Amino acid sequence: MENNLRWSALTALAPVAWGANYWVTHRYLPPGAPLWGAALRALPAGLLLLAAARRLPRGVWWWRSAALGVLNTAAFFVLVYLASQWLPAGTAAMVMALSPLALMLCGWLLLAERPRAAQLLGGAVGIGGVVLMLAGGAGAAGPAGVLASLGALLASSVGYALARRWSADGPGVLASTAWQLTFGGLLLLPAAALFEGPPPALDGGALFAFGYTSLVATALAFLVWFAGLRRLPAAGVGLIGLLNPLTGVLLGTVLDGEPLDAARLWGIALVPAGIALGGARSVPGSTHRRTGSERTRPVVNSRS
Repeated sequence: MENNLRWSALTALAPVAWGANYWVTHRYLPPGAPLWGAALRALPAGLLLLAAARRLPRGVWWWRSAALGVLNTAAFFVLVYLASQWLPAGTAAMVMALSPLALMLCGWLLLAERPRAAQLLGGAVGIGGVVLMLAGGAGAAGPAGVLASLGALLASSVGYALARRWSADGPGVLASTAWQLTFGGLLLLPAAALFEGPPPALDGGALFAFGYTSLVATALAFLVWFAGLRRLPAAGVGLIGLLNPLTGVLLGTVLDGEPLDAARLWGIALVPAGIALGGARSVPGSTHRRTGSERTRPVVNSRS
């Protein structure tokens, strides 16, 4: 149990970093360049982790890394950017708050991990808390923005489940994360140059924002997220992801002076209650062994 709590706490760093990234992106990054924004987020992070891993893919991991790079990086980053441009922040966050249920479903279909009743109940409680936090300021929702947000939700949920499924006979989490971020960034770079022209001009604030987005909200966040996915059930990790909108609301309150009414306070209380109710447990049959430059790696009894 203590080990599970430790991995849950480490995994929680990812959605907290992503929630802060909404505020950083809205405040500092230039609008109107989703491909460049995604490329500048993914490629530096991937290359940094690749230099640390000092390994290239082998065999089936070439196409697996490319597939994960499309789902978890290229498609996800672009669709999230578009959703943030086309939807009010509250509406986009409420759609993405469905990610625990989507990841539970993908875990059931792709990993044979049937969600427990407590996890389904925790997901319902947590999503209800997100709705309470954001419903008042959600605003109108256009169909294009909703489709972009749902597309990001679907791409990432399938990508995360596949990353877990393939981890059983794959490399350590550092190498696999580096490969998919690098593949995604390399796919985005020529697309950005072709469709959006030269990269946007960046001032000091934008450079700082891209540094945070790439190094913290991507390199570090994806590393701990995928590490958690290897050691905790997909459903439990999905519930931890509810800290993403919770972080966004808290930062909006502290940094932007957004008001806190009774509904928001109830929502803020319900999100951690839902996460605790779902109670992430370790993946059945997982063990750890030392491998080269990465000290431990789980062996997960899932289909490859």
